[in-house]
Amino acid sequence: MADVKAILAGKYPAKAHARRVVEWMRAKNPGVSGVLYLEGQKTRMIEDNDETQPFRQRRFFYYLTGCALPDSYFTYDIDNDKSTLFVPPIEPESVIWSGLPLSVDEALSLYDVDQVLTTDQVASALAHPHSSSAVWAIANQVSDHITFLEFNEKDFSLLKLAIEECRVVKDEYEVALTRHANDISTIAHTAVLKAVKNAKNERELEALFIAKSISHGAREQAYHSIVASGTAAATLHYLKNSEPLTGKLNLLLDAGAEYDCYASDITRTFPINGRFSPESRAIYDIVLQMQNVCTNMLKEGVIWDAVHLTAHEIAIEGLLKLGILQGDKEDILKTRTSVAFFPHGLGHYLGMDTHDTGGHPNYEDKDSMFKYLRVRGPLPAGAIITVEPGIYFCRFIIEPYLTDPVHAAYINFDVLNKFWEVGGVRIEDNILITKDGYENLTTAIKDVTEMEELINGS
Repeated sequence: MADVKAILAGKYPAKAHARRVVEWMRAKNPGVSGVLYLEGQKTRMIEDNDETQPFRQRRFFYYLTGCALPDSYFTYDIDNDKSTLFVPPIEPESVIWSGLPLSVDEALSLYDVDQVLTTDQVASALAHPHSSSAVWAIANQVSDHITFLEFNEKDFSLLKLAIEECRVVKDEYEVALTRHANDISTIAHTAVLKAVKNAKNERELEALFIAKSISHGAREQAYHSIVASGTAAATLHYLKNSEPLTGKLNLLLDAGAEYDCYASDITRTFPINGRFSPESRAIYDIVLQMQNVCTNMLKEGVIWDAVHLTAHEIAIEGLLKLGILQGDKEDILKTRTSVAFFPHGLGHYLGMDTHDTGGHPNYEDKDSMFKYLRVRGPLPAGAIITVEPGIYFCRFIIEPYLTDPVHAAYINFDVLNKFWEVGGVRIEDNILITKDGYENLTTAIKDVTEMEELINGS
């Protein structure tokens, strides 16, 4: 395993990313030359207020710059292999309130670019391009004052597609960022495990997770945490995080810190009182088996659709043993009855976005088992993907199956009634695909004995 600290001591490999993007573009269009043009996210004000909105850098811009500064610009002269970052100049009135901005020299030392200028020089730089007269930009991400008048050819689609596809395969630096985000999230997940037994409300645990993330260097969360107790765990993207814990069986914690614009995405489910109920333990064991078997299938070239199908097969076998499902396994698979209990896809690409680019989902798929699968087809080495099987007892989803004769024949309602309070169980790790296998970047504990010991303080 490479030393994360040593890798991250270097610069984010923005120049290599720019070259890789151009290589991808030229594979589609051999004549690609000219200038790549990108803008960072703008400072925006809260409506009817003099405060700024929370800032989140545009990921397309960050991929080619490694720069998280707002109001910045970037050009890459393809033919001359020259990258230029434009950062905001000093504005005396702003310095009074916010201090000095990053200087040109400081930016050049921080970022993997060839030149740094100030943003008041963008227009003049574009007015005298050093390369052939073509510009590649992203639609709806070009400021009104940027006209591209000097360019004969303007393309607003290929660059975005190229970056989306290139982001799938991570380099060593990106893997290190994701690993570090996972390490911070593991600290936060562990803190929640230790605190859950004495907590009174979901919000206490959300606050603890965020506090641990920030104190260990991750100022932002990769997404809105899901801190779902009891039956709320059956809601896939539960948002409230404010319900009391009293009388609830389990807590589903789906939370991940973001480090330098790279996400982690980890889910753990555990008993609030320190001991799983028999029903909860039975479901947990099925989900853990789903995850273990599916993870062990992973390597370069494996078809993600087939891995997802395997997860359903294991879920069906487990639910048949418990008596929740009844009948023939193949018939249940064919009718897609298991979708009632496992309605989402097995996982998604992970990177600068939690649901990262390049997965080629087909949300119009008529097959309910694959409709919400966010990645389709073979997995390349270097991709990072989540493996997050789950089994849920959501009345809103399951009850229509109980009134459909095709599905109802395979569901034992009397046995099912014993499991509603389990809510839902999901276990999620972040997996790096390699040529011959995989590496699990997530170290948060999921062994039942270890979790229960931590919760009970032993």
